[in-house]
Amino acid sequence: MNIFENHIPNEKVKCNEPLKNHTFIQIGGKADILVHPTTVEEITKVVEIANSHQLPLTVIGKGSNVIIKDGGIRGVTISLSRFDQIEVSGTRIMAQSGSDIIDVSRAALAHSLTGMEFACGIPGSTGGALYMNAGAYGGQIADVIEKATVITREGNVVVIPREEMKLSYRNSLFKMDHYIILDAEFTLSEGNKEEISSKMKELTFLRESKQPLEYPSCGSVFKRPEGHFAGKLIQDCQLQGTRIGGAEISTKHAGFIVNVDHATAKDYEDLIQFIQKKVWDTFQVELETEVIFLGEY
Repeated sequence: MNIFENHIPNEKVKCNEPLKNHTFIQIGGKADILVHPTTVEEITKVVEIANSHQLPLTVIGKGSNVIIKDGGIRGVTISLSRFDQIEVSGTRIMAQSGSDIIDVSRAALAHSLTGMEFACGIPGSTGGALYMNAGAYGGQIADVIEKATVITREGNVVVIPREEMKLSYRNSLFKMDHYIILDAEFTLSEGNKEEISSKMKELTFLRESKQPLEYPSCGSVFKRPEGHFAGKLIQDCQLQGTRIGGAEISTKHAGFIVNVDHATAKDYEDLIQFIQKKVWDTFQVELETEVIFLGEY
């Protein structure tokens, strides 16, 4: 039975949908129900119906920094990947949460706005970037975010200003409270288009030359431990190339685990735990994961 019938168009609702088709890493079990809303009204209705049926609700964006466990996700999963409009007004950019954060940086470039150059190579959605306070090459979302519109799990729409977001390294209010991010508004500065373009090309080159983009991955697996670099610690443990199942520590960048041969989520979890133990035993440094696991085995 489709509990969203007469509320959400049928083509936006899928049952028993393999989530490996909706993540960068291409692994993961099935969602009981996967919904692709494209309007605020549809998102609100999904929350309302899930609540009325007492079903668990999970939200994903582009699936760039998540690992869906092999048993999949029970209840209702909302994918915001089609909720992706971007609007520019003066020095402000409003981006719906399912938009690519890379596309936000490109919109900034098109309007000669500076401040988003750091995001030109960050995979994933705007909502995910805000959720994680994503950053790269000296910049982070906290530097440019102005406010965000969210829906609470009770179905209320709320605007949250930057000063209330509790933004810190790879952390935010959104990881602590169960808000669904609808959109983010960024405040940038007028800049020189050629200089902005040059900076973005430089950062894109650095990313492509250092990261293993030839294989599916979930991006950086670990947070940067204070005083260290996760990739350097893993490299110094001589773990590059180590494989469990189809998951392998990249030989190009030790901070990445790549899917080289139909890896499972269990392969990833086992390899992550192996890395954490080896780094602790060798350097007494605790590696904390940046990637998020969702679902069940």
